[in-house]
Amino acid sequence: MTHSRRLAAMTGLSLLLGGCAGSAIPRATPPSTVKPATAITPPRPTQNNRLIGHGANAALGLFGKPRLDVTEGTGRKLQFTGAACTIDIYYYAPKPGADPLATHVDARTPDGRDANVPSCIEALRR
Repeated sequence: MTHSRRLAAMTGLSLLLGGCAGSAIPRATPPSTVKPATAITPPRPTQNNRLIGHGANAALGLFGKPRLDVTEGTGRKLQFTGAACTIDIYYYAPKPGADPLATHVDARTPDGRDANVPSCIEALRR
């Protein structure tokens, strides 16, 4: 390598490194306070219909045998299906050791659109 090429390479390298040296590298700062993890609590009742706040036996008495009965962790979901709609009822215990109660209800039409929950309840009653 000739003297002029070496000088050009060194100059280029110096400029590259010099540009980096002048700027500060941003660093993540830790949060000043770390909050302890909290226990996951079941959802609170969100709707006003005849299923919310009642145990699974209320739905079983209205609709008969569910299409699905799924338990996951402390939650339970019952699903009932008819020609007009499908309804999903979610149950959680309000406190440890208590019986699970319905806290949320979803209803949908056979093509997947949201349905009116009270109307679906009436359509599915046996």
